[in-house]
Order: sequence, then structure tokens, then C-alpha cells
Amino acid sequence: MEEFSIQTTVQGRYLFRPPLQAAAHVLIAGFHGYGQTAEDEFGLLESIPGTECFALCSIEALHPFYSSKGNPGASWMTSRQRDTRIAENIRYVDTVISRVMTPGGALVYHGFSQGAGMASRAAMLGSHRAWGFMLLGGDFPPELDVSVTMPLVHIARGNWDPIYREEHFLRDCRRFREGGADHVACTFAGVHEASSEYFDAAAVFLERLVDERS
Repeated sequence: MEEFSIQTTVQGRYLFRPPLQAAAHVLIAGFHGYGQTAEDEFGLLESIPGTECFALCSIEALHPFYSSKGNPGASWMTSRQRDTRIAENIRYVDTVISRVMTPGGALVYHGFSQGAGMASRAAMLGSHRAWGFMLLGGDFPPELDVSVTMPLVHIARGNWDPIYREEHFLRDCRRFREGGADHVACTFAGVHEASSEYFDAAAVFLERLVDERS
């Protein structure tokens, strides 16, 4: 038996909302967690205070499935054909950003759980330069090089998160620190989900990005 790969065309799905108030010309592109949908991530982005001044885009993973409870969701990738899937996802995200981003505008990535890895890869490997990226409850991928010039990073974890454990969070913060990457570490009272405390911290981070780069 031999194994082959063949390239084909699939349809990706994303949600987009232009700024509701005076535009800061900043796009926040978000990536949902394992088994979630674009609607889940869009809800997170909308819950951050001040994002009514930003364009929001929530990108759904290309690999849909039903959860054990029968709910539709999607996954960014598994360990099978990992490098191929990473390259496909980067091309997919680059295409979406090219379609929705205002010419001359700024870009910030946000990812929750499994989507944190996607946000990291998009910021580090994608063709669109990002001001920063935000990781909530998910790892910074081990293959990415922190010694290169990186966008500003916001990395956050709930104190009782059973999935993105404290040792993983501290490891990622240490990688950023040792690599000289400018980052903001945030912990909040909560589990593997966002909280009002997280949303407030995320708003402060976004305000800092706009102030520093305006």
C-alpha cells in the first residue's frame, strides 16, 4: 500500500463585522477553540470593551465534525500531516485577511484554546504583518522561533484552567522572556473560558497597541 496526497478545493467560512463606531482602522481576526464555531470566537471578540471601534473577523477552521453531544464544530488540525495542515491554514487565513482588511489598516490576531496556536502561526508565518496577537487558554506553538522580531503578545490563562495548565503558561512566558519578546502575561480568576476580568485586561492591551502605534 502507498499513501498519496491530492490537492483539492474546499470552502472556508468566516464572520465579519465592520466597526460600529468611529473606526480605528484596526482589524481583529479571531480563531476559535477545538470543537467550536466562528460564532463562539465572534462572541469573545464582541465582549471585549472597545471593540465596537474595530473591525472584527472570526475565521472558522476547515475541518468540521460533530461533537459527542451531536453539536457541529470544527478543528484546526491534528498531528496527522501536521506541516501540510499548518501551510494550508496559513494560506486560508492570508486569503481571508486580504479580503476583509482595509488597505493601510492594522491587524491584531486573537485565539482561544486550539485557536491560540493558529493566532500565533498567523502572526509569525502569515503574509500580513500584525501589530500584536492575543492568546487565551492555549499554547504558543513549540516550532515558532521567538528569537526573531515578534509582534506584541498578550497571553492569558484562568487560574483554574484544567487544559492550559499553569506549567504550560509559565513555559510559554519563559520562552517569550528569554527570547526578548515584548509580552503581557495575564492571569484571572476562572477556568478554560474567558471572564469579565479577562475582557477588561484584553481591552487595556488593545488600547495600548493603538496608543503606541498611532
